[in-house]
Amino acid sequence: MSEKWDERNIPDQHGRVAIVTGANTGLGFETARMLAERGARVVLAVRDVEKGKQAAARIHGDVGVQALDLASLDSIRSAAADLRALHPRIDLLINNAGVMYPPKRTTADGFELQFGTNHLGHFALTGLLLDRLLDVPGSRVVTVSSVGHRIRAAIHFDDLQWERSYSRVGAYGQSKLANLMFTYELQRRLARHGATVAVAAHPGVSNTELLRNSPAAFRLPITWLAPLITQNATMGALPTLRAATGPDVRGGQYYGPSGFQEVRGHPTLVRSSRDSHDRAVQQRLWTVSEELTGVTFPV
Repeated sequence: MSEKWDERNIPDQHGRVAIVTGANTGLGFETARMLAERGARVVLAVRDVEKGKQAAARIHGDVGVQALDLASLDSIRSAAADLRALHPRIDLLINNAGVMYPPKRTTADGFELQFGTNHLGHFALTGLLLDRLLDVPGSRVVTVSSVGHRIRAAIHFDDLQWERSYSRVGAYGQSKLANLMFTYELQRRLARHGATVAVAAHPGVSNTELLRNSPAAFRLPITWLAPLITQNATMGALPTLRAATGPDVRGGQYYGPSGFQEVRGHPTLVRSSRDSHDRAVQQRLWTVSEELTGVTFPV
C-alpha cells in the first residue's frame, strides 16, 4: 500500500452501515462523503436536521439523517433508539462531532460543554449502540481526538466540569485526552469479544469551522498562516477514514497526519501522550463516565 494513503485506498464499503456524528460540515461531512462514495450506507447524525438534509443532498450514495444532540442525554437516548430500530447491525460508529474553545457553557445535563459533548456524549452513544456492532465482522468504533490532547491536558477528577475556574484550552485538552483514554479502555474490553475494535484518529490542524471559537491570539495567526500550517477538511478526514477502513488497522491504534508535528500530511500511525496510556486513570474515567451518563456497556 502506498505510503501516501488517500481516499483511493479506501476499500469497497458496499453492504456496510456507518454512523458519523457531526457530519453536516467539515471533517464529518468529508468522512461521510467518502464512505458513501465507496458504497456504504451512511447516517449523518447531526444536531441540525435541516442542515443534515442539505449535506446529504450533496453526497452521492445511500445517505440518511438522524437527529442527535450530543449535549443532551435525552437526545442521545432517543437517537440511539431510532438507530437501533433501523439498523440491526452497524459496521462503523465514527465519533467525530465536537466543540472547541467555546466560552464557558454547560450541556442540558449540566456538564461543561466540551467534556460533555466531546467525551460524555460519545461515551453514552457508543454504549447504547455497541451491541449492534459486537457480532459484526470488521466492525469498528473510531473516536476523533486532537493534537490538543497534549496541550494543558489532564483529567481533573476534582473539578471535571470546571466549576471553580474555566480554561477553554484546558477544558478542550481534557476532553480530547478523554477521547483517547476511552478508546484504549474500550479496546481492552472489546478484545475479549474479538469482532469489534476501537481506534482513534486526529486530523492535524484542519481549516474548518471548529476553529471559530479559538482565542484571538490563536485564531489570527492561524488565519494568516493557514496555507502553511493547516490542511483542508478532505485531508483532515483521511486519518479517520484510514482508522475506519484500513485493512491493516488494529484495535487501540491512533492515526494522524504524517508531517512535521502531525499538523498536516497523509495518515499514518502516530503516538499519543504518555498520560493517555495511564490505565488507572482510564479505568477511573470509565467508571465516572458511567456514573455521570447512566450508561453501562455490554462489554
